[in-house]
Amino acid sequence: MPDPEPPPDAADRAARAAALVAARPRRRRISPAYAYIAPWFVAFAVFALVPMVMSLVMSLTDWPVIGSPTWRGLGNFTELARDQQFWRSLWVTVRFGVVSVPLGMAASLTVAMVLNSRVRGLGLYRTVYYLPAVVSGVAVGLIWRWVLDPSAGLVNGALAVVGVQGPGWLTDPAWVLPSYTMVALWGAGGGMLTYLVALNEVPKDLGEAATLQGAGWWARLWFVTLPLMRPILFYNLVMGIIGAFKKFNDAYVLGGAGGEGNFLMLHIYRTAFEHFRMGYASAMSWVFLLIVLAVTGLVFRFSDFWTFSRGNEES
Repeated sequence: MPDPEPPPDAADRAARAAALVAARPRRRRISPAYAYIAPWFVAFAVFALVPMVMSLVMSLTDWPVIGSPTWRGLGNFTELARDQQFWRSLWVTVRFGVVSVPLGMAASLTVAMVLNSRVRGLGLYRTVYYLPAVVSGVAVGLIWRWVLDPSAGLVNGALAVVGVQGPGWLTDPAWVLPSYTMVALWGAGGGMLTYLVALNEVPKDLGEAATLQGAGWWARLWFVTLPLMRPILFYNLVMGIIGAFKKFNDAYVLGGAGGEGNFLMLHIYRTAFEHFRMGYASAMSWVFLLIVLAVTGLVFRFSDFWTFSRGNEES
């Protein structure tokens, strides 16, 4: 037999109770994940957000470090617009980035393709090529300062063996940026690991199908491998641009004649801690930040090109 229906008054009371429960505001349960990420937020606020706000305030002052700051408003930024030394250091940085970033990406990809093949001692080679990426920048600068020494350096010594007079790598302004490009290529192993991962993700059957169609190694690379690696290429492009603008450690050690080694970050450091113009250096830092954001945004404007899809494949 079916259960007897409850009396109407009991059903009404149950409906009213359910409505009251539904109308009662629920207490939101705080996820324990917030406690796990709280140390990062605290560290970001203390060591990044607060210094950024302080540097913004300092950029509006004239602070000689030793002494009290005086309010200057936008005077630092107007002076910066006429500062030839600042724009020259920016030009040096841009020229270095335009040359070193594409060459570094090509060198990293070449090394990754070689190491992706089946060769003996592959783990050792990967370690050797990646090692420069984890060495301190100051140590790298000291090593290359000896390697590029015009009289007792390793490069000019090797050139002298074959009867070639080596140039003054860091003493001749025309050879300073090529010297820094060599230093950047020496650390090309930093992007090698990401390319190795991307190469392993390329389906083997696509390359085999292209080979059966008569495609050579260059056609397979250009039409099969590189299109599938566009996201990794885009990532390394953005990181390479940011790294070129942030060049400081080895530039501080190596220097360069004619101001050709005076990169933007190094110029900001010298303005703050050698010329004791902390407010003016802070203004430089904010203009530098806006420039990097603009360049990165320009690259992201064309991010659709770097994203592989079936539409890219069909086109």
